[in-house]
Amino acid sequence: MNDFIAIAAKEGSFKKWKYILPPLGFLGLMALNYIAIQLLQIDVDKFMQQQVAQKGANQMVFESLLPFAFFLGGLFLWVKFVHKQTLKSLTTSRNKIDWKRISFGFLLISIFTIVVTLIDYNTNPEGYIYNFVADKFFILLLIAIILIPIQTSFEEYFFRGYLMQGLGLTFKNRWIPFLVTSIMFGIMHLGNPEVGKLGPIIMVYYIGTGLFLGLITLMDEGMELALGFHAGNNLIGILLVTANWTAFQSDSILKDVAEPEAGLDILLPVVIVYPIFTLIMAKVYKWKNWKEKLFGSVRLPEAEKVSVEEI
Repeated sequence: MNDFIAIAAKEGSFKKWKYILPPLGFLGLMALNYIAIQLLQIDVDKFMQQQVAQKGANQMVFESLLPFAFFLGGLFLWVKFVHKQTLKSLTTSRNKIDWKRISFGFLLISIFTIVVTLIDYNTNPEGYIYNFVADKFFILLLIAIILIPIQTSFEEYFFRGYLMQGLGLTFKNRWIPFLVTSIMFGIMHLGNPEVGKLGPIIMVYYIGTGLFLGLITLMDEGMELALGFHAGNNLIGILLVTANWTAFQSDSILKDVAEPEAGLDILLPVVIVYPIFTLIMAKVYKWKNWKEKLFGSVRLPEAEKVSVEEI
C-alpha cells in the first residue's frame, strides 16, 4: 500500500508555500472569533440562547453549518487547481475511496451513541426532557443529513488530509503532523460554549478526539474511517440529544437538562472508548507496524524526492 502522506507529492504539485494560505485563512478566522469573544466579554452560552429564542433552533443550526459548505468547496478547489492533486489522493492511499470503510466508521460510532444514550435515558430519566416535535425534527433531519457531513468532511479533509500531508511532506516524518493536527483540532474548538461551561479540561476531550482520528488515519493509510466516524458522531448527536450549553442547540429527540460536570464524561471517551474503537478497527483491518506508521519517516519515491527538496 502507498504511503498516505507521500501520495500527495506523487500525485500533486508539492510546494511548501501552497500549504500556508488555507490554514492562515481558516485558523485566522477561528482566532479572530475567539479574540473577539474574549475582548468583548461575550457570554457565549447566553448569546446562543438569545439567538435560538429569536430565530429558532433549526435556523441557528443551518446558519452555523452553512459556512462549512464554502470552506469545503474552497479547500477542494485549492487542492485541485493549486496543488494539482486529486480528491482521491487527498482522501486515501488506496486505488479508490473505500466507501465500506466510511460506512463502518459511521455505523460504529452511531450504534454506540444510540445504545449509550438509551441506557443513560432509562437509568437517569430525570436528566432528560422528551423534546420531539415532528415538524421541527424533520426539518432538522433534512438540514443535518445535508450539512453535517459537509461540516465534518471539511474538518477531516483540512486536518487529517490537507495539513497531515503538508506537514508530513515538510518535516519528512509522521509524528509531527500526527501531534500538530490533533492539537490544532482541539484548539479550533476553544470558542465553543462547552469550553466556557466546563472549563479548559474539556480540551482533553477535543485534543484526544483529534489524536484518535489522526491515529486511525495514519494506521489505515487513508481518511475513510475518520470521515465516517466524525460524520456519525455529529449527525447522531445533533438528532438525538441537545442541551442549552452546547455548540449545536437543536430540535432533537431528547434535551439534556442535567447540570454538566467536567468529569468522567470527558475522560471516558479518551481513555476507554477510543482505545476500544481503535482495537476493533485494528482487528477488522489487520493493522501492523504501529511504530512506523505513527512515528516513522515519510518515504518519498526517488522521482518525488528531487521535486520536493528543490522547493
